[in-house]
Amino acid sequence: MELLLNAPLSKLPPLPKICATKRKPLGARLPSCLGVERHDDMDVHKDLPQSMDHEPKEKQNDIWQLFTEAQQNILYLNKQRLTALEELDELKRENTALLDRIEQLEAKMLLNTEKEMDTLSISSELLLRIDSMVLSGMIDNAEASDLRRLVMNSRMSIAANLFQNTHKKDSELLVELRHFSSKSKKKGFHIVHISAEMAPVVSVGSLASYVTGLSCALQRKGHVVEVILPKYACLNLDEVQGLREVEAEVYSFFNGQLHKNRIWTGVVFGIGVTFIQPVYYSAFFSHERVYGYGNDFERFTYFSRASLDYLVKSGKKPDIVHIHNWETSIVGPLFWDVFVNQGLEGTRILLTCQGFDSQCLQRPEKLALCGLDPSRLHRPDRLQDNNKTHMVNILKGGVVYSNKVIVIASMQTKAHLITELGHGMEPTLAIHKDKLLIAPYGFDKSVWDPSVDKFLPESYSEEDMKGKSVCKISLQKHLGLTKNASMILKCCNSRLVAC
Repeated sequence: MELLLNAPLSKLPPLPKICATKRKPLGARLPSCLGVERHDDMDVHKDLPQSMDHEPKEKQNDIWQLFTEAQQNILYLNKQRLTALEELDELKRENTALLDRIEQLEAKMLLNTEKEMDTLSISSELLLRIDSMVLSGMIDNAEASDLRRLVMNSRMSIAANLFQNTHKKDSELLVELRHFSSKSKKKGFHIVHISAEMAPVVSVGSLASYVTGLSCALQRKGHVVEVILPKYACLNLDEVQGLREVEAEVYSFFNGQLHKNRIWTGVVFGIGVTFIQPVYYSAFFSHERVYGYGNDFERFTYFSRASLDYLVKSGKKPDIVHIHNWETSIVGPLFWDVFVNQGLEGTRILLTCQGFDSQCLQRPEKLALCGLDPSRLHRPDRLQDNNKTHMVNILKGGVVYSNKVIVIASMQTKAHLITELGHGMEPTLAIHKDKLLIAPYGFDKSVWDPSVDKFLPESYSEEDMKGKSVCKISLQKHLGLTKNASMILKCCNSRLVAC
């Protein structure tokens, strides 16, 4: 060990000189083995700069450029990502605000719907649901009558209590009705129209608007009104609320057999409406028009009989059955000869005629189609036509078998109506004059007199016309017209009928 420490160091060779100003990067040095001779080691390091000089500078520039572009792309994508996240957050905020607005509008709509859901619509729907309960065998006729009386006598309170329950099934609604047992002190009439028309569901002439207008007016006065219509193929169902088919079989008699009918119910302007759709005789009401076919007598006789069968089947006991024109006049003889003793002893028949020009004359044997006895009815005091005695007159049967007859006419006296407007029915009208009532159209001079009309801004008369110009200007202002007393103004007060 001492010999090694005291041995003299051999002289190291001098390091090669490197110019400081022209030095080029050599890259990483290659490791050298200690056993390699000095001259070989110098040769290796001497050759490295020469190999690097052969790499083109363009390649280095390309690599640097690619690196720069990649870095820029990363920065751009990151910026786009941040922008997209900000937009997504903004969309989320807008979506949340929109959902909140929708909830507010739905709550407001629900509140408005509850306010607009008037008492009459709810009462009508409840009555129709009671019909469904009877037809399905859920309740008997006695309980149905009690429930109908409950609805009719307690409209306001029952609407407030059962508004949230009308969407329930019949069985659930029945429980609620049974719980609601209080009765109103005042009782209105229960009126059922059996009609061929009702505006706007099916409208051909003045009958449609008359049925709808009268029904709404009577219901506003506290009466409960329903309408039974054929289910025509040409119905306008846009204004029918809650249209549904009753899941029960209702049969009616026609041509010696019982035939099945489909029953539909809905509400129109607060009025309960029932649609009767024949199954076997489906062609009766599948036409494009309401009237004007060779089998009109058979069509409307079937409907009239089916309507009465439906009343009995559903357990209804209306105070008044209101029929219209010849199309449903056969209800009168059917009611008193067939149905009065089937729970309808307290019901009365009211006929409205839009005129006596359309009466429907038929052979007597056709009465048997609906279950009537031709031999009993083909008599002068019943349905036999006054002029063509071999025929029966359907409208005459309605007049004879109704308790009251309303005639829609201009301002005519009853005597003038009988003698001048009877169209061959003058003897019958004279016999039954005590049951005739005139429903006038036009205007009554005793009421619409400008000299005494308190609703005019100024009165005037034929002798003193000073106030007329004031009334004209007031009318122009009310209608949004140019105010000019000297301008000619024509007014017309009339019903509108589609051509």
